[in-house]
Amino acid sequence: MVLHSMFPKLSRCFSFTASRDWLYRQSFSVAGLRSIATNFGDGTTMSCWVPKINHPSKPTLVLIHGFGANAMWQYGEHLHHFITHFNVYVPDLIFFGDSFTSRPERTETFQAQCLMKLMEAHGVHRMSLVGTSYGGFVGYSMAAQFPQAVERLVLCCAGVCFEENDMQDGLFAVSTLDEAFSILLPQTPDKLRELVKLTHWRPTMDVPSFFLADFIQVMCSTYIEEKKELIEAILTARQLSNLPKITQPTLIVWGEHDRIFPLELGYRLKGHIGESAEIAVIKNAGHGVILEEPKEFARHLKSFLIDTQPTSFSSQLTLWEKIQKIFDFRSFWGALAVCCGGILLAELLGTPLLVMVIILCYLSARFLFIYV
Repeated sequence: MVLHSMFPKLSRCFSFTASRDWLYRQSFSVAGLRSIATNFGDGTTMSCWVPKINHPSKPTLVLIHGFGANAMWQYGEHLHHFITHFNVYVPDLIFFGDSFTSRPERTETFQAQCLMKLMEAHGVHRMSLVGTSYGGFVGYSMAAQFPQAVERLVLCCAGVCFEENDMQDGLFAVSTLDEAFSILLPQTPDKLRELVKLTHWRPTMDVPSFFLADFIQVMCSTYIEEKKELIEAILTARQLSNLPKITQPTLIVWGEHDRIFPLELGYRLKGHIGESAEIAVIKNAGHGVILEEPKEFARHLKSFLIDTQPTSFSSQLTLWEKIQKIFDFRSFWGALAVCCGGILLAELLGTPLLVMVIILCYLSARFLFIYV
């Protein structure tokens, strides 16, 4: 009871979300990435995690996030699967993280064009893409606009084949744009809980309001109007007949119980692309399949992206990369190591509160992942 009353007071002077964000930054840095902001000179700036050392022998993989906190929060738990096999780039799309534009465009076509400019600015002209939900819209547009640049494509729960009348026909959990805005851009703890329940087949335990309020303040309080315009751009005037076909090998991954973009859209997308696409349906998962079934999700991506590579890169890995390949620092053992390290540091410094803070930061990451 004392702890329960103490946590909200602690949150007033200590942000659990910002601390977890800092921890992600450290983990990305340890993984061999650095964050760089690229100014296009037209009022647009994009931030991206890029390799500190680019290995010419490795192919390039771009991880594109959906609506949510930022790129780190959505791919932080999966980065280690790919860092030893690819030169990995993790961008923040426009109006997420530190990326923004003064230009009026809001379509996924514009996002894809900006992402292509970003990759070219880093000297990358050939790549594979993984796009989650809204990131899948952007990834699909990149594959359609720049077919020579995109080798392989993974689309996870991306309702690219959505049509405007699907909302009126009751295919989705929401029926109006205003309702979609209020849920997808939560501004109160109750709305954030509603989003978690909507995106997960098995929602986590109820999270205290002060955790949720802190998350909203740090991650969901900027570019609100611009993000509404992004949502409106993908949900209005969509017709399947206007969607260009792509020819790249494509893996479509879907949670069986997705309520944001129902599984029907996954099969519709498979039929639209044709023979070059395959679909993997993950059971016991909703729209947040990356979090709910992370091992199954990673297995499908490894099979599609890594097992198809003509050469093995294991002999070309650095010592640190080989260690990363053997040990999963973001697994249970990684979490245990963080907690043990915190306890040891607390004993040395005589500050037991530090242990509680570290554990709370870890738990906040487990409970506050939003994949939209």
